[in-house]
Amino acid sequence: MTIKTLAVKCPTCDKQVLMTDDFPYRPFCSDRCKTIDFGGWAAEKNVIEGNTLESDAWSEDDSQGY
Repeated sequence: MTIKTLAVKCPTCDKQVLMTDDFPYRPFCSDRCKTIDFGGWAAEKNVIEGNTLESDAWSEDDSQGY
């Protein structure tokens, strides 16, 4: 029986990354690529679009006293 190892591309630089202990920063190839990706989220360059039809529950007054 052969066991296949999953391989993905690093989200930052597209280098192949194996999902093994040899790549501790997976799915990134290195700490550098992980930090670059985190910086994009922190600078709000990366976003996940929300539903514009729903109101923001956190911005309304809390009428239930929680």
